[in-house]
Amino acid sequence: MADATLTGPATVPPIRRTSTMIFLAALAVFVLLVTLLADAGMISTSTVKLLGKTLCLALAAVAMDVVWGYTGILSLGHMAFFGLGGYAIGMWLMWARTEAIVLADMAARTLPPTPSELQDAIGSQIFGVVGTSDIPMIWTFAHSLPLQLAMVVLVPGLLALVFGWLAFRSRVAGVYLSILTQAMTLALSLYLFQNDSGLRGNNGLSGLQNIPGFETTSQATISIAFFWGSALALGLGYLLFAWVVSGRMGSVLRAVRDDEARVRFLGYHVESFKLFAFTLTAIVTGIAGALYYPQAGIINPNEIAPVASIYLAVWVAIGGRGRLYGAAIGAIVVSLLSNWFTSGGAPDIDLGIYEIRWTEWWLVLLGVSFICVTLFAPQGLGGLFDLLSARRRSGRRASYGPDTGAKRPEEGAE
Repeated sequence: MADATLTGPATVPPIRRTSTMIFLAALAVFVLLVTLLADAGMISTSTVKLLGKTLCLALAAVAMDVVWGYTGILSLGHMAFFGLGGYAIGMWLMWARTEAIVLADMAARTLPPTPSELQDAIGSQIFGVVGTSDIPMIWTFAHSLPLQLAMVVLVPGLLALVFGWLAFRSRVAGVYLSILTQAMTLALSLYLFQNDSGLRGNNGLSGLQNIPGFETTSQATISIAFFWGSALALGLGYLLFAWVVSGRMGSVLRAVRDDEARVRFLGYHVESFKLFAFTLTAIVTGIAGALYYPQAGIINPNEIAPVASIYLAVWVAIGGRGRLYGAAIGAIVVSLLSNWFTSGGAPDIDLGIYEIRWTEWWLVLLGVSFICVTLFAPQGLGGLFDLLSARRRSGRRASYGPDTGAKRPEEGAE
């Protein structure tokens, strides 16, 4: 790693600028196409929701790529931030919807309900499933949409900030840090499984697809709105991370990934850079979760289980870590294939002595794919674009020189 990597001018490599523009253009075309097909009735509302959820997962994968592919932190707990964002917005959705139902039931009373009666009725509706009507303290701001939207950012961000500060200041790295992030996720999911966690235990939060104030709006319209919101979040998140990993900031992050000790020797506060990447990606992942679960309609502690974060790492690896577009492609491809195989879309194969049922064999196929990519194609699906780019460069036969058509020194010799 040359010192110029850290001290040179903060320029954005042309290939990265090009890939960003291509990705955003492809995303815009995709959104327009899906919208037109949905408006024409050629794709169902459930398909639109599936595509919207897939875009949210792609945003989480891009965030994971920044913290793993660029900074070298294999976090096996990022889906915990995804779930916390979902819980934060889900609390308001459940509260507002339940409040509307309770008020409608009490409308026939001669006297309007007191605030205490209204609170008790809402508590019974929401928490009766776990045998109580008491409203936990963590629901203090559930009545306020702006405050809960703030929680979507603050809760994952503060958890990542505290956890990262404790881990990085102790210089925990490598597999030990991965184990710690997985332990954090496991502890959080086990806590949420308890009925006294304040989030309805194993029942989770349900009915999130019913948006308060839009009871008369069709699910088809709501699904398109969330699909557009998910696409906008992915586009903005991609732009944000493309800026983060470019220039001097990106150079330092990659240097930390490649040789942390040398970067520290050069005078950089490595822990600050790692904490910045870890916290920022956690916040964006929480936002992705807040957009995902209103489309899914339900969230429970299983969504935060460690296996979900492992899936996220697998998507990034298959797509190609160290490439933002690769992470997004990996999440989109694997997510859609997973839905196709597990929902019965893939036909079973009858071998005579044994019948392959893809609903049972999908995880095996995914695991084999991950192993094959790791061994034979470490650059993942995103590496295909590098091959195409290298092929275009190989056609430039001019000698090194100042003219526009000449090969650049960094392209190497013939």
